[in-house]
Amino acid sequence: MKHASRTRRSAFLSFQPPAVGDEEVAGAADAIRSGWLTSGPRAAELERRCRELLEAEHVLALSSGTAALHLALLALGVGPGDEVITTSLTWPSTANVIVHCGATPVFADVRSGDLNIDPDSARALAGPKTKAILPVHLYGQPADLDPLLALGPPLVEDAAHAFESRYRDRKIGSVSAATCFSLYATKNVAAGEGGLVATNDARVAQAIDDLRVMRRSHGSLYDVAVPGYKANLSDVLAAIALAQLDKLQRHRDLREAHFAAYDEAVAELDGIDPVERDPRDVHAYHLYVVRIDAERAGATRDEYQRALADENIGTSVHFLPVHQLSAYRDRLGPHQPPLPETERAGREVLSLPLSPAHTADDIRDAVEALRRVHERFA
Repeated sequence: MKHASRTRRSAFLSFQPPAVGDEEVAGAADAIRSGWLTSGPRAAELERRCRELLEAEHVLALSSGTAALHLALLALGVGPGDEVITTSLTWPSTANVIVHCGATPVFADVRSGDLNIDPDSARALAGPKTKAILPVHLYGQPADLDPLLALGPPLVEDAAHAFESRYRDRKIGSVSAATCFSLYATKNVAAGEGGLVATNDARVAQAIDDLRVMRRSHGSLYDVAVPGYKANLSDVLAAIALAQLDKLQRHRDLREAHFAAYDEAVAELDGIDPVERDPRDVHAYHLYVVRIDAERAGATRDEYQRALADENIGTSVHFLPVHQLSAYRDRLGPHQPPLPETERAGREVLSLPLSPAHTADDIRDAVEALRRVHERFA
């Protein structure tokens, strides 16, 4: 086993700083100078390019990934009295949008390996009230979609972590009724804020378009098809996203190299195990997440996180189970089953620093700090 360095990093290593530069600044400035501050030609160009990248017939740019999920569910008719099966191991937005539709989230358990939704658990929960299934492609690893599709209700995929992912030979974005992406500041394509919906269903695309802009124009007049939302993406943010698309492969290569460095390091650390990745799929390398087995690693996840912070290494937790949060503890349906794998993961998962903005030396500092902490605890 390699011996850990005894040198503590002098400056704090941010967990996931955005990888932006002069190109993003120039793109935003050009958009402002053009007079297009709201949705315009740059948003349309983003949609066009993403149709190609996501292998989808329709892509709509929205104000956030949360808005993308919300409007996709509404477009599929999700409303009061309905249930949507999803996972609790996710950011609360995934469940929030179900509640915003007036429906009830029903949480399936996750698989112990990749921590994605367990199709067997989802199958046991499916019933006459199930209007849709909302899987999450956690950390960039696609969920197992085929058995979920076989259950019958339409799928709305939460692909906030999965812009570059492929499920078997299919691009995430081309498989289900609707696939929703995030352009948030930490995402693989980071515009600061924003979201996308990809779909091959023209009716779903039209419904989302009606909901995002509130009106259809007819020359100098307009009509309102539905009481919609203000959920369109501005050209300023679209310009930043377009600059990010130009760097997509370069940023992916950097994250993949960081993954390899972490894989090599944690293989030597008993009780610190990376979340599984399926070699049949293309992973997006969005988050590098380990599980801290307190018995083998000598301390809990929270103790490791505090110790790494003392080493000037920033980390995060993805995620605390939604069903245990205050907003949801009293909202669970009467037939909500126990979620042992989800709750165990919620105690163990720890996300290590990962960004194209990080250098190889930054990742080396994180690895050496993790080794030092592990030596002390284990």
